[in-house]
Amino acid sequence: MKSEQQMKNVFVHPAAMLDTTRIGSGTRIWEQSHVMKGARVGRRCNICAGSFIENGAVVGDNVVIKNGVCVWKGVTIEDGAFIGSGAVLTNEREPRSGFPKALARTRICQGATIGAGAVLVAPVKVGRYATVGAGAVVTRDVPDFTLVFGNPAKPRGFMCVCGRRLNELPKKTKTRCVCGARVAFQKGKVKVLAAPRSCPH
Repeated sequence: MKSEQQMKNVFVHPAAMLDTTRIGSGTRIWEQSHVMKGARVGRRCNICAGSFIENGAVVGDNVVIKNGVCVWKGVTIEDGAFIGSGAVLTNEREPRSGFPKALARTRICQGATIGAGAVLVAPVKVGRYATVGAGAVVTRDVPDFTLVFGNPAKPRGFMCVCGRRLNELPKKTKTRCVCGARVAFQKGKVKVLAAPRSCPH
């Protein structure tokens, strides 16, 4: 393992295990976490205590992975995503010991949020700036900007880039979030017309 200085300001807690140098500048890896050789973690990420990132997993920039999350091979987490404590990300559709099969991939897209304790049943894709509620069981793809929760998770509304829920009015096709973003509802989807400078859109 390279030193913190050689990895450009990467913080690795003394009680963490790091088997790779493919860690972006400004990332912090906390105690009892393990990042395997072959994993890739981007810049300015926060990998909280007790997390595990397997070889072949890909984590983008500015990602937050809270305590006790395992990111397996075949899982891709794009820039700006938030993974809540105890979320379960999977990579097998028909698991059976002794009968290995091709990976079933999970993709969490840019800016998406996975609530604490949620379960993502691969193969599944969570769209850009979507939100999966705490404890939800996701068995199918989640569209961009969509809020889902429940078991099985179902669409319950729309989300802003800032993570707040948007209120869709029956006769209103445009709205403004309290963060200042302006959005339009078009054919059951959200289109961002203008976002405040603080939103990463």
